[in-house]
Amino acid sequence: MPVPTGKSDVKGGRRPVRILLVDDEPALRELLRTTFEGAHVQVEEAASGLEAEARIRRRRPDVVVLDLRMPGMSGAELCRRIKSDEKTKDIPIVLLTGADGEEARRAQRAGAEALVRKPFSPLDLLALVERLAGARHGTPVAGPRRSRGAEEEVLLYARDLRHLLEIERGQRELLQDSYLETVTALATALESKDTPTHAHSHRVERYAVELMQAIDDKRLESDPAIRYGFLLHDVGKIGIPDGILQKPGPLTRAERRRMQTHTVLGEQMLSGVAFLQGEGLRVVRSHHERWDGRGYPDQIAGRDIPLGARVFAVADALDAMTSARPYRRALRWSAARDEIVAQAGKQFDPEVVDAFREREPELKDVQRELTAA
Repeated sequence: MPVPTGKSDVKGGRRPVRILLVDDEPALRELLRTTFEGAHVQVEEAASGLEAEARIRRRRPDVVVLDLRMPGMSGAELCRRIKSDEKTKDIPIVLLTGADGEEARRAQRAGAEALVRKPFSPLDLLALVERLAGARHGTPVAGPRRSRGAEEEVLLYARDLRHLLEIERGQRELLQDSYLETVTALATALESKDTPTHAHSHRVERYAVELMQAIDDKRLESDPAIRYGFLLHDVGKIGIPDGILQKPGPLTRAERRRMQTHTVLGEQMLSGVAFLQGEGLRVVRSHHERWDGRGYPDQIAGRDIPLGARVFAVADALDAMTSARPYRRALRWSAARDEIVAQAGKQFDPEVVDAFREREPELKDVQRELTAA
């Protein structure tokens, strides 16, 4: 099949170098793309050897830059196929490798013009590609380039790092979304055991997020484990007998002591979960502590109580008072608000109570939304 040469795309008396990047890792392709960003270079990408062959048939590149190790067709195999075809054998190939010396030498014997070891200098790779493209055309395709000093190379590395950090941030957000979905599903399953408090975990999580954002709007972004702790605060109730959880009346002293163990049980159950370490785990253990030191399990007081637990204590009390239980009716919102305000400096952190008063309209909206749902 004929291989088209493509249009000249001349700009300013010279046409751009056309590069085909071949690698199955999106992050590496992003790094290589940013390496050529700003230079007079056109970049196409392929995630596999088969895709690369199809792109070469559609539009012939000046240089192919490909990774040695790829699933399916390896970089060495793709190199051999390109070099064994009369129509494409003169396309220069740069192999990128982190492999051992012998494997790299075998790959280069497949016909590649150059071998670049990872980690590589972006400027060195750019200069190599331009040199290979210029040699193929008989003249430097991109024209003479001014020399770059150490300062410009640092700037180029910084730009590459910024792009990689953006990729990593996106991947981290996807992973955190997956964690949140898993934790939400677990919280829902827990509520099937404790049926009188159905949807309690979702309501208190929304209340607590609203209050935390009023106090420190960056805290949840910097430590997403706090939100997981809000959702899984009662996970330890798995170890509490149904007869206590679902008792239609006040608990005895012994039953109350047994119920109070759910905070420590929850911490023990989740202590091996990596994404809950830190503040999220402290919410699970300490969400029943009181500002005046009369809570449980540790009777700590004031700012010794983790911030996430102090915030959650108000959210939890709000939902408990405004939700119906087998042994009492739900209180009106106004009665719950008055009780929370009255307990500032006693049961609750005064700063969190101030946040409650500030965000009360938004908290009422959350209640209406979830009640309707």
